[in-house]
Amino acid sequence: MDHKDQKPLILEAAGDPPGDLIVIVAATVATLSCVYVPVLNESFLRILFGLAMVLFIPGYALIAAFFPARGDLDGIERVALSFGLSIAVTPLIGLALNYTPWGIRLDPILVSLTLFSLAMAAVAWYRRLLLPADERFSVPAREMLASARNELFDPEGTPLDRGLSALLVVSIVVAVATTAYVLAVPKEGEHFTEFYILGPGGKAADYPTDFGAGRSQTLIVGVGNHEYREVNYTVEALLLNQTFEARTNTSTIHAAKPLDRFTLTVPHNETREVVWNFSVPSPDYNRVEFLLFNETVPGPAVTGADRIDASYRDLHLWVRVRPPA
Repeated sequence: MDHKDQKPLILEAAGDPPGDLIVIVAATVATLSCVYVPVLNESFLRILFGLAMVLFIPGYALIAAFFPARGDLDGIERVALSFGLSIAVTPLIGLALNYTPWGIRLDPILVSLTLFSLAMAAVAWYRRLLLPADERFSVPAREMLASARNELFDPEGTPLDRGLSALLVVSIVVAVATTAYVLAVPKEGEHFTEFYILGPGGKAADYPTDFGAGRSQTLIVGVGNHEYREVNYTVEALLLNQTFEARTNTSTIHAAKPLDRFTLTVPHNETREVVWNFSVPSPDYNRVEFLLFNETVPGPAVTGADRIDASYRDLHLWVRVRPPA
């Protein structure tokens, strides 16, 4: 082979910077800022950029990497595929993270989406540089703005046309503002509190139900607040000697003894779990009752079944307590 016939790979001149890829990178950085910057992470911008990161940015960067040429896809096809591929890519990244030590949490997901989007944007930029300048895909933002300006505010149009154009612009602004408000201030759903107990391994299994009197046992008590406000909860544990009559479908409490009491302050939409150690001093008790109160806690005069009925939530664990060895 004659080496004189070989042509080196030469990247075409960069020309105008790819505005769409710059916007993608800027939106990715803005998303990170809206998640980790203290002031921004409490504003509606976090929701807006978060939705864009999940539903559009990864797919657009991937489409840009696959189809760098102007004639590959038109603008509408790129936008539609960007949404579709983002909806496909994001769950796949979450599935992959599920098999890693980091798991499916905010930080690993955000870092993974960021690295994926930036990597695809870099590949797209490189592939566009391999093409002649007139074949590279670009978003003709200036031409689009000029065309829209001429369509909306045609100097040769009638006053009625200009008035209708202004009304259209105002309607679009109001629609966008309304959408942003709905996203930033969502309607309150049902108010409720999660109250649960887990075994010592953190699962809904392996509860201590058969043990000797006086031996220390472990449970995990969890409270999830979905009341749309911070709540100071009080958790009480009672020991009961209780029998159940299947024929009449009634239960009778023969003895009750307070076992423990503690408080938890839980902000809205957060969960607190407490590792709780306990022991049952006597085989006379066969049930551990857990009561959850919000700000209203009855006085000590309310006992037994009346106190259980007064609780906000209640749980129980049937136990078999053997005599001490």
